[in-house]
Amino acid sequence: MPRFAANLSMMFNEVPFLDRFARARTAGFQAVEFLFPYDFPAAEIAARLKDNGLQQVLFNAPPGDWAKGERGQAALPGRSAEFREG
Repeated sequence: MPRFAANLSMMFNEVPFLDRFARARTAGFQAVEFLFPYDFPAAEIAARLKDNGLQQVLFNAPPGDWAKGERGQAALPGRSAEFREG
């Protein structure tokens, strides 16, 4: 049987990111994923997961400077240490 995770980067955009955890649970999801959680303290995300009985199943590694068009650092010359740190 398929198991689905709510993508909080794409779903429930009518509310701020941290409020989307509760929306996902209310919608019946047991797991969530999201693109880049780095604007929020890890402890706050962990609390939202715990408070809503959700499992985090995926998040993306830091993309670099998104505004400049970077979509990852692993393949950029001279950025391997930054990639490892992320």
